[in-house]
Amino acid sequence: KMLGRVLCTMLFVGAFPSPAEASQGHISVVLLGATGDLAKKYLWQGLFQLYMDQVSSGHSFTFHGAAQAALEPGQRLMFDVLKKLSCPPDEAPNRCAVLKDQFLKLSQYHQLKTAENYTALSREIETLLRQEGLKEAGRIFYFSVPPFAYTEIARHINNSCRPPAGAWLRVVLEKPFGHDLQSAQQLEAELAGFFREEEMYRVDHYLGKQAVAHILPFRHQNRQFLDPVWNRHHVERVEVVLKETVDAKGRTSFYEQYGVIRDVLQNHLTEALMFLMMELPTNVSSAHEVVQHKLQAFQSLRGLERSSAVLGQYQAYNSQVQEELQEAQGYVSTTPTFAGVLICSDSLRWEGVPFLLTSGKALDERVGYARVLFKNRAYCTQSGALRDAGHSQCKPKQIIFHFGHGALNTPAVLVSRNLFQPVMPKDSWREAEAQSDLHIFGQPLSDFYMYSPVKERDAYSVLISHIYHGRKDFFITTENLLASWAFWTPLLDSTSRQPPRLYPGGMENQHLLDFEMVGGGVAFTLAEPAELLNPSGQMPSDFRAIQSKFRQSPLVSAWAEDLISQLASDMEEAAVRSVARSGQFHLALSGGSSPVVLFQRLARHHYGFPWKHTHVWLVDERCVPLTDSESNFLGLHRHLLQHLRVPYFNIHPMPVHLNRRLCVEEDRGTELYAKDIVALVANASFDLVLLGVGTDGHTASLFPRSENGLEGAPTVVLTESPVKPHQRMSLSLPLINKARQVFVLVLGKGKHDITTLLSRVGHEPRKWPISGVSPSSGQLVWYMDYEALLG
Repeated sequence: KMLGRVLCTMLFVGAFPSPAEASQGHISVVLLGATGDLAKKYLWQGLFQLYMDQVSSGHSFTFHGAAQAALEPGQRLMFDVLKKLSCPPDEAPNRCAVLKDQFLKLSQYHQLKTAENYTALSREIETLLRQEGLKEAGRIFYFSVPPFAYTEIARHINNSCRPPAGAWLRVVLEKPFGHDLQSAQQLEAELAGFFREEEMYRVDHYLGKQAVAHILPFRHQNRQFLDPVWNRHHVERVEVVLKETVDAKGRTSFYEQYGVIRDVLQNHLTEALMFLMMELPTNVSSAHEVVQHKLQAFQSLRGLERSSAVLGQYQAYNSQVQEELQEAQGYVSTTPTFAGVLICSDSLRWEGVPFLLTSGKALDERVGYARVLFKNRAYCTQSGALRDAGHSQCKPKQIIFHFGHGALNTPAVLVSRNLFQPVMPKDSWREAEAQSDLHIFGQPLSDFYMYSPVKERDAYSVLISHIYHGRKDFFITTENLLASWAFWTPLLDSTSRQPPRLYPGGMENQHLLDFEMVGGGVAFTLAEPAELLNPSGQMPSDFRAIQSKFRQSPLVSAWAEDLISQLASDMEEAAVRSVARSGQFHLALSGGSSPVVLFQRLARHHYGFPWKHTHVWLVDERCVPLTDSESNFLGLHRHLLQHLRVPYFNIHPMPVHLNRRLCVEEDRGTELYAKDIVALVANASFDLVLLGVGTDGHTASLFPRSENGLEGAPTVVLTESPVKPHQRMSLSLPLINKARQVFVLVLGKGKHDITTLLSRVGHEPRKWPISGVSPSSGQLVWYMDYEALLG
């Protein structure tokens, strides 16, 4: 009786309780993928640590390594790993030797490939317990396997390897949990067919890192200091960073599918971010409360757009992909290995505070941290030594949760001495002595109260211990997972074909990856180095199309950036003229993606624009609540209005949401908007209408063969779009044609076909609504970038 002999040995060395106390039952731990890299590096050591910690807890254990390899080679590989297991430095050598010997005797290898293999494993566990007279407490199945194998393994466990009634089942899942929202939903639906939510423990090993795990307890224990300052009035910005010096060599098959955002930002850094951003639960140890507060924090986040991120790729990556994946010589990967992302919250606590998430491979150092930088309103009259003293109010004020590595090479919590001396649990954190030669963010460590763990523990050892104790608050729930993917997927979709900036790697990166916050997004601070493939020849930028008319109307054409600059200047000029003439400027703006860069340009560069005298109207709106991400008004607000001082009563959103319903004719929303226009706009003639063009020739929300709005009275109409959301509200073509000026903005290669077609057709608004734009007593001007015009 193998287990009985082990128990006797443990009693003899005093490492196990008396038989009367050993009554809590038996736990079987099954490690799937027992000979893989993760198991070798972390998981077996974590299981051995669990055994060392819990050998006197009253539970007995067996450890079952499993893989698809046959018994003999698999067993040999697994025990090669087990023989290298080590004890912590503070463990007595004799006790360590005994524990390691017993752990090896309690461990065995199984080939798990078929349903019969799982049935046999379950029978073996049951037979062992019956022979030893032990009650089963529960089973842990640790999935250290690729996610594509999850469903089949889950089916086998559910069908033939569940513990008996009264014993618990805990299934541990490793990331990646999908690669976007849809795939995550599909994986969760499949797993939900086999396991209950409380049985699943999704691992994000960052939640086992001591500095990350201490963020919520730190906030709770220091509420008296943090409550007044943990908000937008006092915090300048928050940074969550993971930098690596290694590249992706040897892992490009994984990296090509996922990239840095899916690999690091969507999970590790987002979880740390949530701990910093979420409202503090009453009980920080309650898994339910923590998850609910996380979900509220996710709901407060503004949606990510293409301009929210800067992306990079180290130069050797593409050749590594070609070599490892046998891609053709001309293959070009757009997978990012570096990302900097700006995240903003609309919560009352954090509105206006930038949260920067950054990670990358082949960078200058290996380090991870979360840093809260506070605003500094002090001015110090004295200079020199007084100003440089540790408690000087003129020094930066910050709290740093240092995850590990870097100059400190240890997990740590640092608080500026000119902030407060924090409360820290003395049994797990101790104040570290400042090393005068070390600096962090340009400051000597003596400027901080610094605390490090009393006993440093590997993240996986921490998480395996939490699995044993059933601590769900350290793991990712389904709701949490799907909320994170819902937040990140739009950015992943919008940047999927965006060429990343190339960087050499390591110290040679210099300032190439530095980025700054510009308006509502981020941009690299340095222009990308350009390499002329044919220095003696002419570049495309040396040419301009010699053409000043399009469809018999003035045409302005340039590269996109110059075009937007010109259009913004022309709009400001039109506004200034109108205000000088009539005291006000009535501007009707379209939604969609094309005008976003224009709105950002107006907000950042045109401080002479007479916004105080401007009325802002919408050309069209989707029939969704104004707070919906699809709303044209919400996009206008985010990219333009919130950055300006436009009088509240001068902003006119379309009334699509009346009486708790959307775009119902009986609510007469179109009539309300038309009456407002007649009441406020002289002769119902807007001073300027900005339009775009769809690939099908639609403009505003006037679509080909639309039943409403293409002719008849100059009014506001409800229309139907061929794409969701289908219902729209729009100015009619006759109302648009009453404007003093109409500017049409057309950007990108995707619009080349329709611009070519429009250059050849006449006035046919039933087929191509944009062809019906022809101001009766005003001016039409086309603004086209070279890609739309020339392809």
